[in-house]
Amino acid sequence: MSARIDKSWVVFDSVENDEHDRCVDLFRRPDGSFGFEAFRRDVEDEGRWTPVTYHSGRVYVSRDAAMAAAVSAVVWLEAALGKRQTK
Repeated sequence: MSARIDKSWVVFDSVENDEHDRCVDLFRRPDGSFGFEAFRRDVEDEGRWTPVTYHSGRVYVSRDAAMAAAVSAVVWLEAALGKRQTK
């Protein structure tokens, strides 16, 4: 887990791209708010997930709102979600 995701936050969904080198985590905070963060994983990082944006500081009132914001912010996410639903 990235340092940008607080240990008290519960990740309820994690979506990777087809290459498995990009990921979006959606999470819930203890106060009931929601958020998301985008990550990359490269060889030079020894396979660790590294945050690539600063979305985790934004607050959303629902899972759906966080997911909609993530889809708007992360170019590949909508296609990845569509592929996941067809499996």
